[in-house]
Amino acid sequence: MIADAIHQIQTELAGRAQLIAVTKTKPVAMLQEAYDAGCRKFGENKVQEMVEKQPQLPADLEWHLIGHLQTNKTKYIAPFVTLIHSVDSLKLLQEINKQAAKYNRVIDCLLQIYIADEETKFGLSADEAEELLNDPALTSLSNVRIVGLMGLATNTEDEAQIRQEFRGLKQLYDKLAATSWPHGNGERIQFSELSMGMSGDYRIAVEEGSTLVRVGSAIFGARNVSTL
Repeated sequence: MIADAIHQIQTELAGRAQLIAVTKTKPVAMLQEAYDAGCRKFGENKVQEMVEKQPQLPADLEWHLIGHLQTNKTKYIAPFVTLIHSVDSLKLLQEINKQAAKYNRVIDCLLQIYIADEETKFGLSADEAEELLNDPALTSLSNVRIVGLMGLATNTEDEAQIRQEFRGLKQLYDKLAATSWPHGNGERIQFSELSMGMSGDYRIAVEEGSTLVRVGSAIFGARNVSTL
């Protein structure tokens, strides 16, 4: 069943976007099944779950932190995380840089942009994102790499609203990607990833330019109640 779902989604994506299997609350056995079906990018919302699962699965997995990240928990995932989707402050970027340096790693990050009509979601406004990218402090962060943006659409049945939110994020992505922002080691920021779309709206997201879709329930079924 998991293998069938992954194959169907991959067929739909047709190489336009990469699939991240969102594995929050799911047991390691189900993750292994997804791995055996060819999935190599797993997304977790909570640091604790990711840290507990990571050593139990093959080493060639990419681990994506897609939930809100508190600065004091960054140290736990710094040794192995591939991409952090949910960066929403310079302070968090500085902490990721500090922890990544301890392992001589460069950690890729996405800036989370607030696009939804919901107060419970995190993220930067377009102006805040531009302000962050303009901050001179970024030039000293040589162990992080900002590679794009992430956004969560409103949880609604209104597909026109969802499409509008995704389209707006893609327009912001294109605008920011066209600017040569300075970064650590004398390099320039190069955007390559736009993370938007989940089980209920990934098809719209891909049509609007997403390069990474975060799909959980469409692969694994309804969410379990976490005991962690």
